[in-house]
Amino acid sequence: MPLTPLDIVNKEFKHGFRGYNEDDVNEFLDEIVRDYEALIRENDELKENTSGMTERLEQYRKLEATLQNTLIIAQQTSEEVKTAARKEAELIVREAEAKAEEIVRRAEAKVRDAESQLAQIRYETEKYRAQVRSLLESQLRLLSEEPMALQASRD
Repeated sequence: MPLTPLDIVNKEFKHGFRGYNEDDVNEFLDEIVRDYEALIRENDELKENTSGMTERLEQYRKLEATLQNTLIIAQQTSEEVKTAARKEAELIVREAEAKAEEIVRRAEAKVRDAESQLAQIRYETEKYRAQVRSLLESQLRLLSEEPMALQASRD
């Protein structure tokens, strides 16, 4: 069992022949008691501080664990967001490519329609020209035959 200041104060020494000066011994014991009490108080304060520091250390460890978990979650979320963004970008690109292909198909169909219409117009134009030429040629023949027919009927 540890020595207490009360043990020091109550300690009695036997008197011997030509022993130590009792006042010096009592004065020294009083000094020891004061120092010992101060050491005990300091030790108690250090224990309290240590207890407080241990609690704070535990709080910091919990905070560190929470921060590490938060960091891991943030990294996972970041990766998920990146993956989702890549997928969305790929989807947008595919949709844009599909729209572009549709636009090209429509444009090609319009070109084919325009070419078909142009061919039809050229055919109609040539047909019309042939009809006009035929009409003009028949009219010219009539014009050139009529004076001869008139002359033949006069003769």
